[in-house]
Amino acid sequence: MKEKFYGWWITVFAFFTFGIAVGIPYYGGPFFYDYYKKTFGWSTTEITLGFPVAALATLWVGPLLVHRFSPRKMIIIGTGLTALAFIGFGTMSGSLATYYALWFLYIGGYIFSGPIAHQVIVSHWFRKRRGKAMAVVYLGVGVFGGISAKFIAAPLTAAFDFRAALIAFGCLMFLAWPIALFLMKDKPSELGQVPDGERTIEDEKPAEPPKPFRELLRQPAFWLLTIGSFCSIGSIGSINQHMKLVFLEQGFTDQIQLNELFGNATLCILFSSIGGRIIMGALADKYNKKLVMAVTYVLVASTIPLLHLVTPQQPGFMYVFALLFGFGMGADYMLIPLMAADRFGVSSLARAMAVILPTDTIGQTWIPLLVSRIHDADGNYSSALTIVFVLAAVGATAILALPGSGKRDETLSVQDAQRAAAKR
Repeated sequence: MKEKFYGWWITVFAFFTFGIAVGIPYYGGPFFYDYYKKTFGWSTTEITLGFPVAALATLWVGPLLVHRFSPRKMIIIGTGLTALAFIGFGTMSGSLATYYALWFLYIGGYIFSGPIAHQVIVSHWFRKRRGKAMAVVYLGVGVFGGISAKFIAAPLTAAFDFRAALIAFGCLMFLAWPIALFLMKDKPSELGQVPDGERTIEDEKPAEPPKPFRELLRQPAFWLLTIGSFCSIGSIGSINQHMKLVFLEQGFTDQIQLNELFGNATLCILFSSIGGRIIMGALADKYNKKLVMAVTYVLVASTIPLLHLVTPQQPGFMYVFALLFGFGMGADYMLIPLMAADRFGVSSLARAMAVILPTDTIGQTWIPLLVSRIHDADGNYSSALTIVFVLAAVGATAILALPGSGKRDETLSVQDAQRAAAKR
């Protein structure tokens, strides 16, 4: 009797570990920014500075360390670091130095237990159905991120205070440990299985060694993918980091109303991102990944101006913005590793993403800081959001400029290959 393919269980387990490791802290973290302002008297720039400084300080972690650990070990290390960071946020005083040091821990946790670990484990288990599997895994970020503000941070803050909510965020990270330790497997070979549950031509060949970094850096596709994702994710990060403060500036001054609006917006964005991941992931398995990715990046850019329309007089526009922006955002993150695997091969995915992900993290953190600087100088978000829109458009243009074809995995089954040879 043929053993049931374990890969789909891997996607289920990764759904939870990815959602816990990234969804809760990344999308729930900005909920507390206005509390930092009120409690510690920090400016918008001071609050948002910790993320980019820590991202720059940890730029070396990806290329030098992550490929030395298995995905399961990375998840355990990363969630442990994130837990320490959020427990620290909940117990810190008004010291900015302490605040920035805790961001260093958080970014280290994100690099280890975030996209790289989950992209690599999915790519080991799947070839033909990689897009669908990656979409399922990324749903975890949407689900857990969507509930993080409205159903975790807000109720805990109302029942206790924002410090208790931050500590709870940290403790939730440990839920990923038993899943990674006892249920997940890094590769199908550990269970005597093969990717997709069926032997392919690729399985009959010796494993291809990963490309050296210098070879990746010589490819125009590598730089275009890096620049495109840097700009687009930087734009998305700016919206996620500043959205609550934009709502505050546009007239939502009542704290209860502001918390509810931000919670609903985050919920809509993250749940809409689920649709983006499912639909665009399926399309990426069937059609040209470059075209699918370019359409996604254009959608992200085109929805950013809608944020200006969300006012107390027109609160309903929040749902229009959130649903469209979330759909594009969800597919945006997921398509980067799919494109990298398509262009550079699965064996080189960890190395490629070890450079692309930290670079994207710089965009995800420093562009929001640029937004803070422009906001503090102008006294409003008008010019800053225009720059965010332009960057998103640049990202879409870079993806459109990618070479037309890349390295593709051989995913024909042995039987399919024999049939194809017979037809010749």
